[in-house]
Amino acid sequence: MNGSSHRRPRTALAMARDAATAVLGPGALAALGQVCDLEPDTVLDDFTTERARSVLRDVEVLVTGWGCPPLDAAALAAAPRLRAVVHTAGSVRGHITPECWERGIEVSSAAAANALPVAEYTVAMILLSGKQVLERAREFKATRRRDEWLGLSHGVGNYGRGVGILSASMIGRRVIELLRPYDLQVLLHDPYVSDEEAKALGVRPVGIRELFANSDVVSVHTPLLPATRGLVGRELIAAMRHEAVLINTARGAVLDQDALTEAALAGRIRAVLDVTDPEVLPPEHPLWECDNVMITPHLAGSQGNEWGRLADLAVAELGRWAAGDGFAHAVRRERLAYLA
Repeated sequence: MNGSSHRRPRTALAMARDAATAVLGPGALAALGQVCDLEPDTVLDDFTTERARSVLRDVEVLVTGWGCPPLDAAALAAAPRLRAVVHTAGSVRGHITPECWERGIEVSSAAAANALPVAEYTVAMILLSGKQVLERAREFKATRRRDEWLGLSHGVGNYGRGVGILSASMIGRRVIELLRPYDLQVLLHDPYVSDEEAKALGVRPVGIRELFANSDVVSVHTPLLPATRGLVGRELIAAMRHEAVLINTARGAVLDQDALTEAALAGRIRAVLDVTDPEVLPPEHPLWECDNVMITPHLAGSQGNEWGRLADLAVAELGRWAAGDGFAHAVRRERLAYLA
């Protein structure tokens, strides 16, 4: 079947109401209305209400987002015609349950769209940290004097700088792609990537300790799984070069935060943290006052006008599915163990 046999599946939105307002503006809703029969003026944020059960009874597709309740056995029992879920964000772990896979429900995610701004943030931080922009700007503001730029260490700059990528995840691969125009030496550690695939990516595969020991900046892109919790521990952090930079846009719990804090406070390493564990550190945490650590409020992912990219992908996915062409960004059950 192809796009010539387009039909309009009954569809409803399922997410937090503020997420629906942010991601699916009037233009996105109009575009959705061109490819499906969208339940009007309805956002399901609780599957147990009488209104929700009335909508779920006839729905074939749910367009989900941040704050979607779990599609558990009870919710699925109320949605006997549900055949597909189109997620307008990245991870589906919060709402796609084993019962969904057992029912054979097809799932799509906008993870590919959300990966781009995270990769852009990462590349920006790699380049800025190479020039020590944040530290030097802080000093310039304090002294109102230009630094002795001809006396700078040859460690400042991005020519030939070693960049280590921990995990060739979707975001890790986008970072590698965006780094290609720069004069950088990119290393990769990912036990699931063969030497041949690494060569095709244009990176040099190394062991995890070698990655930390031989990189001027290490960027963490591994998902948080039982096997990766605390993966970046004291030994790996100790192996890092003096004043090397550790960037984390993945999950805070992938790092041993105590070990990171000790190394940062000692002035051994620098860090850029878009995620921490807990997500917001206590006000008294020493990393807040550490001049060689920059903490941002989990802003690397899609925000502001970047939500439009998520909506566009969701509309395209629903259009493909309605035309019988399947999802271009399908989530496979067998890949869940490796996804964020």
